[in-house]
Amino acid sequence: MTKSLALALCLCAALAPSVAAETWPTRPVKLIVAFAPGGPTDIFARLIGQKLAEATGQNFFVENLRGAGGNIGTGRAAQSAPDGYTALVTGGNLTNNPFLFDHVPFDPLKDFDAVTLGALTPVVLGVHPSVPAQSVKELVDLIRATPGKFSYASPGTGTPPQLVGALFQHELKLDIVHVPFEGGGNAVLATVAGHTPISFGAAAPAVPLILDGKLRALAVTGKERSPTLPDIPTMAEAGFPEVEGFTWTAVVVPAGTPREIVTKLHGLTVAALAQPDVKEKLAAIAYVPVGNSPEECAAFFKSEMAKWGSVIKAAGLKAE
Repeated sequence: MTKSLALALCLCAALAPSVAAETWPTRPVKLIVAFAPGGPTDIFARLIGQKLAEATGQNFFVENLRGAGGNIGTGRAAQSAPDGYTALVTGGNLTNNPFLFDHVPFDPLKDFDAVTLGALTPVVLGVHPSVPAQSVKELVDLIRATPGKFSYASPGTGTPPQLVGALFQHELKLDIVHVPFEGGGNAVLATVAGHTPISFGAAAPAVPLILDGKLRALAVTGKERSPTLPDIPTMAEAGFPEVEGFTWTAVVVPAGTPREIVTKLHGLTVAALAQPDVKEKLAAIAYVPVGNSPEECAAFFKSEMAKWGSVIKAAGLKAE
């Protein structure tokens, strides 16, 4: 092989990722969601997928691969080719499941490259109207005065709302029982019905019940007040800054996806999140768009694993 030919081949190899990024996507892109259709992660994926399709002229289609607490779909995404034609739209299961299950078919940090944190929503601490507590402090005092009497509902063991409930329980050393339900809607309805007096739940199913007076919201657990519930204080404002957490969605791709494609997907996703109709539709499910950088998203994953891994261990939680 001549030196000139070898040089030409090296140049072609070096330019290949750039060329791929410039033309990407040239065919449909699969967005894996590891949960059933209709949930917040699925809604987010379909909303963003539509906008990505409009921007690129290619179909971005959702494939729901539910099961094992999100492990099946997440594992499938981890094993997919890193060519830019498969992405995973995910949530807290990505970073929490390695601590909840004895084995998961993926490594959150090694098997995926972060694209962006898409949106987040706080957990809502609510009580049945019959509970004589008008604030978080009054609720804590009530639980301490009557140990073993109170229970809290959540969408299921290991879900972000349940982990916030566990954080609340263990940080404040409260004698309170966790009652898991199948999904956020069922959990908050159990509190409305009076079966479980306290609820740590997703904002979307809770908001209409709060506005209807069927559930009393005492606090939200985000860093800031929720735009959907502007009159409800944060846990920090209520005097318990250590109890913080939220439900989130993020976009990731299989590790090794060309950096240029990750950058392009990131730009398209952030642009979609900035559109007024996207913001409006996310607000309808109590989500606030984020759209941070891949580096910030990866750092967020690490911080979530450090925080909730210790909570899961301290609470002795295992997936059911």
